[in-house]
Amino acid sequence: MMPITHGYYVAEERGGGARPQTPQSNKVESDNVVVQREQVEEQEWWFYGVFDTRIGGGVTKYLQTHLFNDNLSESQMRKKSKETMKKAHMNAKAKVRETEKQESTWNMGSASAIVINGERLLLANMGEYKAVVCRDGEAFEINRKQQQPTKPHWSHKLFPVSVVKRRIGAGVDKPSKSSELVVGSERIDRDTEFVILASSGIWEVMKQQEAVNLIRHLEDPQEAAECLAKEAITRMSKSNVSCLIIRFE
Repeated sequence: MMPITHGYYVAEERGGGARPQTPQSNKVESDNVVVQREQVEEQEWWFYGVFDTRIGGGVTKYLQTHLFNDNLSESQMRKKSKETMKKAHMNAKAKVRETEKQESTWNMGSASAIVINGERLLLANMGEYKAVVCRDGEAFEINRKQQQPTKPHWSHKLFPVSVVKRRIGAGVDKPSKSSELVVGSERIDRDTEFVILASSGIWEVMKQQEAVNLIRHLEDPQEAAECLAKEAITRMSKSNVSCLIIRFE
């Protein structure tokens, strides 16, 4: 099993710059960061997420009830993990819609991952939050349009960010204002270096490959998360800035 480490950082911009969040200082509008470890038979499962606060609790509770606490065997969990991840997000989103105007839910976002025994990676993004994988120095993300990768040896389920053409201004990705959910899976191998799960505040000021290049040399995932978040604040990001780094040793 490949060793796994992680680090995360949630920050606000308040006059004096970035300030890390604590349970005592956390505001309603801040993001939720979730890190959860589960022992399943002889295998280790990790669940990670960066969520809009309106849906984070709902997604986590659904996964806990229908995947981790459902008395399933490890093989059963593997078979249903992708579909359960999808249902968890859609269920949480539907519950928010019951209490808020439907048009207000377009900007809900999340980026999450399940790491199965250091062998398999299940990713999900919704809205302008993104899950980005660094493989041998190159940034990859789940592609909403199901475009083919530019390099044939990559998995057909994750795609190089170079094929994504949403740009505005000086090359920064333009928000699509979409709450579309995309779920994909990928085998973890020796080329898989780390995963970035980050809120829209990161991606509105930098490209995915730029984020990867910024932190790739940092072996400590906590240091990498802080570096990425603080750089986004320095660039005057106007949205919540939250990120979680999962590094594979």
